[in-house]
Amino acid sequence: MDAAFTEEQHEIRRTLRELLLKRCGPDEVKAAVRTPPGYDTQLWQQLAGRLGLPGLALPTAYGGVGCGPTELALACEETGRVVLPSPLVATAALAAPLLLALGSERQRTTLLPALAAGELTATLAVPGGQLATALALTGPNDGDWAGGGRAGGIQARRVPAEGAATPSWNGGQPAGGWRLYGEAGQVLNGHTADVLVVAAHTGGFARSRTLLFLVRAADAGAARPGPESGVPGLLRTRQTALDETRPQARLELRDVPAELLGEGDGDAAAVARALAATGVVAAAALAAEAVGAADTALARTVAHVQQRVQFGRPIGSFQAVQHRLADLYVALQAARSAAYYAAWSAGGGRSAPEGPGAAEPGVGALALAQALEALRAVAAEAVQLHGGIGFTWEHEAHLYFKRAACDELLLGPVHRLRARAAEEAGLFPDGAGEPGGAPLAGRAPEVVEV
Repeated sequence: MDAAFTEEQHEIRRTLRELLLKRCGPDEVKAAVRTPPGYDTQLWQQLAGRLGLPGLALPTAYGGVGCGPTELALACEETGRVVLPSPLVATAALAAPLLLALGSERQRTTLLPALAAGELTATLAVPGGQLATALALTGPNDGDWAGGGRAGGIQARRVPAEGAATPSWNGGQPAGGWRLYGEAGQVLNGHTADVLVVAAHTGGFARSRTLLFLVRAADAGAARPGPESGVPGLLRTRQTALDETRPQARLELRDVPAELLGEGDGDAAAVARALAATGVVAAAALAAEAVGAADTALARTVAHVQQRVQFGRPIGSFQAVQHRLADLYVALQAARSAAYYAAWSAGGGRSAPEGPGAAEPGVGALALAQALEALRAVAAEAVQLHGGIGFTWEHEAHLYFKRAACDELLLGPVHRLRARAAEEAGLFPDGAGEPGGAPLAGRAPEVVEV
């Protein structure tokens, strides 16, 4: 294994860092989150058109750059440094891998080039706040996480072909004869995404299964949609979140026309495998993003303690402060190594992806847990070591603290991520150490015959 980055990867980092330092300071971030989309649309178009950010991990055959999860993780690390509000994670780390893995050739050629060019944005909608479960990060995704036929999820039903609408975006092909009914909350960038990849339950009790469906909310080049998206029965509302730099929305679907992602009648097992593989890519990207945020928060804290004077000397000269910062630095470097390894593993051990299921079991969940824990510790110490100003709205320390708290709520908590990684690695047989399983201390020792 060669752990050194290539010159192309270094160039991606340098170019993106220079652009974000000019365009995305703390004041610009606070101004962007107050806009209806929740991010700077002009900056996003520049990142997509000039740097090809949403298409980094997509093949060149579909308009992408032809790189892999490693390059996407490096880009997310740079966006995390400035706590950039953008649809990058939702589009490139959640929706695009699913379209690439499960979509038909027509769906790929129609949607992926537009996503790679920034003409469209996309996201994954999972009901019940079960995003981490759907991505197999906190538990197996072979259960009834999409609703299980009960209220509170999203249900999909077939309708006669003559009753199915024919959207203009799919080349005049039939819409698949599907209607979606239900709601989903905590959908990343769900209020502005042009393409929704919706997880829904179908088949009733006898043939219960979870499949993915496409809902198109806007055409390429059209104005960004609002709550009234123009799609019959679809209502999208931006939710109030602790971390405003990570916009989320609630989707209400009332017999919304949709198209099955893929061909045929759908394969629930293939959907579960694709979601798990996407979970590794998303975990690596979010882990790298958390590492970038922690790195900047730590650097600004170090600079502050070198300038703040107490008892006639900078507080950074006190040994207690130095030890606290040294511990944070060690945790940060461990999280960075884990995030890089997860991205490398998600690409099949190479810079280009080998396909779904190529990563080692549990590596994504473990890296994400390490990164989220490091960011939480660094952000909390940053607030404390900045003193009274660290608690104010005017200072940027709260941006990193809120990012740490909300990311763990979205894809955690950390202890469940680690439990899932241990489960996949086979450390806890027969359910020991799992939530609801028998504790290790209370189990009788196993007798091994030689």
